[in-house]
Amino acid sequence: MRLPLKTLCLLAPWLLLPALACAQDPVIAWPSGWQIEELPAASTQEPAKVFRQRGVKNDAGGAPLMVMELTRTEVESGHQINLQAVLLEMRKSVQKDFGRGGYQSVCTRIHETTLSRLAALETTCTITENGRHVLSQTLVAAVDGDKAYVLSYAGQAAAYAESQEEIRGLRSSLKL
Repeated sequence: MRLPLKTLCLLAPWLLLPALACAQDPVIAWPSGWQIEELPAASTQEPAKVFRQRGVKNDAGGAPLMVMELTRTEVESGHQINLQAVLLEMRKSVQKDFGRGGYQSVCTRIHETTLSRLAALETTCTITENGRHVLSQTLVAAVDGDKAYVLSYAGQAAAYAESQEEIRGLRSSLKL
């Protein structure tokens, strides 16, 4: 079916609205082999103020080796975010959660890094069980105007170490 030019000109702005709305979402160039899922917003009654996307890298048997999640949250106008305090609370939460499961964890000092083009803060936690390194988790947080970003990735010790090149590539290619 061919639409007359006049009809296409009238429809064009409406056809572009979904593309414009999506254009504001972060673009993540996931490495091959990762299974991707868009996570639903917390509320369906208000416009999405949170964007979440998760990627999972599985072994040949389908068991997860690595999990990575990017969250973008819109911040109220004029609200100042203390990234250091936010990341510290996130790190404490990770340590408490693993502690409840019988694991021990040691985290690096919070230090400066980048997330895509943004200045960010980062910490990495090494999780052990009976002295054996079993998991690693990294938390990265950044702010850009009225948007706050958190990238979290975790994996089994060996998979985490082997995935570092993929992770660096993904982090630098993010379009936030």
